[in-house]
Formats: sequence, C-alpha cells, structure tokens
Amino acid sequence: MILAAGRGERMRPLTDHTPKPLLPVGGKPLLIWHIERLHAAGFSHIVINHAHLGQQIEDALGNGSMFGVSIEYSREASALETAGGIATALPLIKEDVFPVVNGDIYCEYDFSRLAEPMARLAAGHDQAHLVLVDNPPHHPNGDFVLDGGRMKDADTPLTPHPARLTFSGIGVYHRALFARTPAGAKAPLAPLLRLAIDAGRVSGEHYAGRWEDVGTPARLAALDEELKQHHAA
Repeated sequence: MILAAGRGERMRPLTDHTPKPLLPVGGKPLLIWHIERLHAAGFSHIVINHAHLGQQIEDALGNGSMFGVSIEYSREASALETAGGIATALPLIKEDVFPVVNGDIYCEYDFSRLAEPMARLAAGHDQAHLVLVDNPPHHPNGDFVLDGGRMKDADTPLTPHPARLTFSGIGVYHRALFARTPAGAKAPLAPLLRLAIDAGRVSGEHYAGRWEDVGTPARLAALDEELKQHHAA
C-alpha cells in the first residue's frame, strides 16, 4: 500500500493544485518512483489511498498496467490519517501481511529486503516491522531506538543506549495491528505502534541509504536538482 491522502500543508502553494505524491522530482512524480521500485521487487498489486485532489492520482496512474502492476484505490472524503487510511483499505488488501510506504518520501530502499520480515510476520508473533533512518536535520530527536533488531521506545533505559532513529515511513504490518481501528474513522498510527512495541511485537532495521522526507518546497527543489545532476552525470 502507498499512502497518498495527505493534504501537504507545508508544501503549499504547490499542493493547492497538485497532490503532494504527484509532485515531480528527478523527472517523475514521487508516486511513480515508488511504483517502479515496488514492481522491481516483485510486488504486482498496489493499493493507493487518496483524498485531496485524489482524482488526479487516478488519472495519472490508471489501473497500473503501464507500470506492470495492478492498482486499486481507497478513496477517502477527507484524510483519515495513517492507521485510519490503512484500516479503511484493508478490504482491498488480499494478504494478512503487507508493506506500506508513505507517498511523500523519496527513498532508494530495495523493497525486496522486506521479504524476510513479511515471512516472519506471517509465521507468528510480530505485528509490525519498521525501516528506520538516520535523523534528518528537521527531526533531530528521532522516534525510536533499535536494540538487536527489536524496536524500543526512545525512552527505554538501555545500556549502552542506542542512538535514536527516525521512522522512514516504510513498514510491514499484520492486519491484526488494525483490528480495533474502525474503517472510515480518523486514527493515527503511532499509538498502535507504541502499544505493539511495548508488547515486544515489533522488529526493525536501520537503512543507511538515500532517503528524503520531501516536506517543503525547498527540500523538493534541492532533491530535484540533485537527482537531475546524478542522472546527467
């Protein structure tokens, strides 16, 4: 699943007329970078939720055939936040375990790396697996810590205490994580994750490759220029 329902307030005025995940960077929209990388990793069925200017997303991507995948859409009248959006889309998701990626990030993560945590979640105890990245300048305090491949709350007393890391917006979830989240209701993801982390049911990994939270016009423009120079080299 790709999350694409956010309004992108910090991206205004760019997002007044274009959904944030359709903003181009390096010659193509953020969503298409994700779709191509998911396809390359072997994923063939993608669910995308949308709200603000969502019809533009459907017009741009269609049924996904031009990218070698099938795309279905979960339409929200207004954005339901992350957990609400996922819970509402569950009828379109065929498997019990599935990856989710934020539509408003740029990341060169190899999604085939998720095969192992997906198999592990399908087999048993865990409810989620999170991909963490180094803290960006605009989020210096991070979100969680990683201890031996297990997620811990950042305030957990550990010796030595691992460095805080930032959630990348890429994760694998078991549908059981959303069992108490009603479809159509607004619900954030963080409280569900923290409950599962406290119960010892979340694994994680540290990704040190290229990742950018494209949250402002300035960051979008800088990444766009960097990618264009890279591909021109």
